[in-house]
Amino acid sequence: MSQQNITAIVPAYNEEATIAQVVTALLASPLLTDVLVISDGSTDATAARAREAGAQVHEMPRQGGKGEAMLHALIHTDAPIVVFFDADLLGLTPDHVEQLVRPVLNGSRVMNVGLRDRGIVLTQLTRHLPLIAGERALHRSIIERTPAQYLKGFMVEASLNYYCRSHGLPYGAVKLSGLSIRHKYEKVGWPLAVLQYGRMFFQVATAMVTVRVARVRGKF
Repeated sequence: MSQQNITAIVPAYNEEATIAQVVTALLASPLLTDVLVISDGSTDATAARAREAGAQVHEMPRQGGKGEAMLHALIHTDAPIVVFFDADLLGLTPDHVEQLVRPVLNGSRVMNVGLRDRGIVLTQLTRHLPLIAGERALHRSIIERTPAQYLKGFMVEASLNYYCRSHGLPYGAVKLSGLSIRHKYEKVGWPLAVLQYGRMFFQVATAMVTVRVARVRGKF
């Protein structure tokens, strides 16, 4: 399809159960030049599992959050197109990679977001909700031009979406059939998962308001 360098970036915090299979699927894609795993202060075997699977691994000394890990990854690649993947994916295949990357490579979109498979009804519903999934291919210039203060925690996805929208740049989504994740409640139990989900949705909502206010003030 193209000779452009394309780097896959996987921010990961304590995802030893799934990181190896994610890395293996990414390395099987002929479109990707590099696979970088950023271990965001992990205290388990995430980094070791990723190295064993064949990824380039960079370890952050403390947990800085998803946004900080994503920005840190850009230091280690000069690829003009980057593709972000969550570390807790289940069922990832090279075909999913191709579906994500194709619209960015052919120039029809500057960013393409993957919709995980939640069944017919729920997947259709997510098409009409904010695109907050972690699987996305984009020109690195999009994340570089988005002010860093809006790329913190779970604000990242909403901020990248709004940057494209506010600057009239084409972006969209594609359904990735068969792709799911290991849910938070499977990792930490329901009580803590509810708190984490609440924090995530609060940060997303905050980002959606904050970036719009910043745009009005000419700071975004």
